[in-house]
Amino acid sequence: MAFSIPDLNTTRQQIAADIEAHLPGTEARTRRSTLGVLAFALAGAVQGLHAHIDYRYRNFLPDELADAEGVERWARRFKLWYRAATSAGGLVTISGTPGSTLLVGTTLQFTQDQLYTVREDLTLTASTGQVAVDAATAGSSGNLPAGARLTLVSPVVGIQSAATVGADGLTGGADQEDLAGLRDRLHRRMAEPPQGGTLADYETWALESHTAITRAWATEHEQGTGSVVVRVVCDNQDSPIPGAEVLEAAEAYIGERRPAGRRSVYLLPPVEAPVQYQIRAVPNTLQVRAAIEAELRDLHRREAEPGATLLLSHIREAVSLASGETDNAVLYPTADLLHGTGQMPTFGGITWA
Repeated sequence: MAFSIPDLNTTRQQIAADIEAHLPGTEARTRRSTLGVLAFALAGAVQGLHAHIDYRYRNFLPDELADAEGVERWARRFKLWYRAATSAGGLVTISGTPGSTLLVGTTLQFTQDQLYTVREDLTLTASTGQVAVDAATAGSSGNLPAGARLTLVSPVVGIQSAATVGADGLTGGADQEDLAGLRDRLHRRMAEPPQGGTLADYETWALESHTAITRAWATEHEQGTGSVVVRVVCDNQDSPIPGAEVLEAAEAYIGERRPAGRRSVYLLPPVEAPVQYQIRAVPNTLQVRAAIEAELRDLHRREAEPGATLLLSHIREAVSLASGETDNAVLYPTADLLHGTGQMPTFGGITWA
């Protein structure tokens, strides 16, 4: 049975009543009496002890009750800490005169605060070429979609000032891990201790490898006897499907830790299967539409997995939970969404009826 901590006034009344019971004829409930002052002071001290004990109780385990200090103390015991922010990177298309050179370290910008540096020298052999760039500042703000336009901060002879982000976009940028992320990894470490290369170990290594990775799944024998396939997603980015930068980081991290006996390990992104919803909402307002979209995105984050079935009943439930909604009809999908090996349903937008 849970213990309910009395508030300060209740504690003071209890102490005053106890004093009066043991000293008949006295008055301990009057503020300006000696016994009243003692009862008030003692109640404050007792309340402080209650607060301290409650703090210790909340941080006894690193669960949802614990604050940052409690989680961090447990994390240090398992040699875990917040994953650092990472920088976005990828290919951009450069145009110019053949033979012109773009030197490593050259700076391009998207906005005044979003700068990118060239990773290696590029000498154009044709009128266009591609060069790898890295965001100058770590964080998710460095991610850019395909087609975004960059410009050279300083002119380069023979190179046009405008550059275009390549087809894969600039990806891999992620903010420093928050407390919830550290707590989740700590829970996993406590529930799934290392076992020398089990599937759970591969999933744990994938989650540790890059700040952007939020979920991971490992399977055996999919690519042949003895093989392991690890699929990861990045739920906090615009698209949960990871880019090349994230996959390369995860592959390198796992490669340093996996048992030598494993014949082959594959780091693969899930095959995206966008779901284009058709919904009639009542009332059909911008606020209700936004709430329905948020609920469906949350559903995908919680239940969408490679090869899993997305249940129609859960889709309808998510729409009905939207704030402000009084009635709705899910016109598509009309049945559970089945997916093959590696396929993962992603939120593809909503058509409103």
